[in-house]
Amino acid sequence: MKRLKGVTEPERKRKIIGKTFIEVFQAATKRAGKAKFLAQGTLYPDVIESVPMAQSGCDDQEPPQRRRPAEDHEISTRRTLKRLFKDEVRGWDGLGLPQEIVLRQPFPGPGLAVRILGEVTPERLKILRNADAIVVGE
Repeated sequence: MKRLKGVTEPERKRKIIGKTFIEVFQAATKRAGKAKFLAQGTLYPDVIESVPMAQSGCDDQEPPQRRRPAEDHEISTRRTLKRLFKDEVRGWDGLGLPQEIVLRQPFPGPGLAVRILGEVTPERLKILRNADAIVVGE
């Protein structure tokens, strides 16, 4: 919240949240010990979203919220589901994951903060959380 104070531009919010995520990720990997892989939930819609970015000159062909926090570590990123849509992932049991993980609502990364028009405030977060609860409930 402190880092987002006064920030209203969605892309700037996304960058601040992304930088914070990387810092938290790096601290967590130090606490966890040596990791070899980072599994990311990149799905086909993320790949589709990347195409306009590649055409506009973005060299890594990946939307900002999907950039790899593992780049500064000796960790290989795995995106084994990147050619599947969410309904295809939910219908496939090839990973052996518990159903509560497979069926849960995807965590949107910086998406929630970016969806708040204007500055991210406690009041606006409360409204957003209530709206998100309705969506998840439905």
